[in-house]
Amino acid sequence: MLYAILKTLHLLAIIVWIGGMVFAHFFLRPAAAALEPAVRIRLMHAVLGRFFSAVLAAVAVTLATGLWMIGQVAKQMVQAGAHFTMPLEWTIMATLGMVMMLIFGHIRLVLYPRLGRAVQALDWPAGAAALAQIRLWVLVNLGLGVLIVLVTLLGVPR
Repeated sequence: MLYAILKTLHLLAIIVWIGGMVFAHFFLRPAAAALEPAVRIRLMHAVLGRFFSAVLAAVAVTLATGLWMIGQVAKQMVQAGAHFTMPLEWTIMATLGMVMMLIFGHIRLVLYPRLGRAVQALDWPAGAAALAQIRLWVLVNLGLGVLIVLVTLLGVPR
C-alpha cells in the first residue's frame, strides 16, 4: 500500500512538472508573444515564479519517492535472499531525472534571477534574452522528461 501511495505521488509530481513545461512552452509563451515586451516579460516572470515554486516541490517529491521506492525494492529483494540489480530503465530514469533536476537548478538559481533583475531594471531586451535562455533549457528538460516517460513505459530494446 505504501509503495502504491509513493508511486502515485511520484507520478503526480512528474505530471505537474512535465505538464507545466508543456503549458508554458506551447500555450502560454505563444499567446504572450502578442503582448508588448514590458507586459509580456512581467507576465512571464510572475507565471514562472509560481511555476518554479511548484516544480521545486515536484522535484522534492520526485526525488524522495523515487529513492524510497528503489530502496524498498532493494530491501525486499535482499531480505528474500536475492541480489538487487537496478533495472536499466530505472537507471536511465534516475540518471536523466537527476540531470533534469540540475537543469532546473540552473534555470531557477541563475536564469530566473537574471530575468528578475531585468524586470526590476525595466530592461526589456535583457528580460527577453533571459526568457530565451529559460525557454531553451525548459525545452531541453521537456525533451528529457518525455524520454524518461517513454523509457519507463516502453522499456529499452536489448
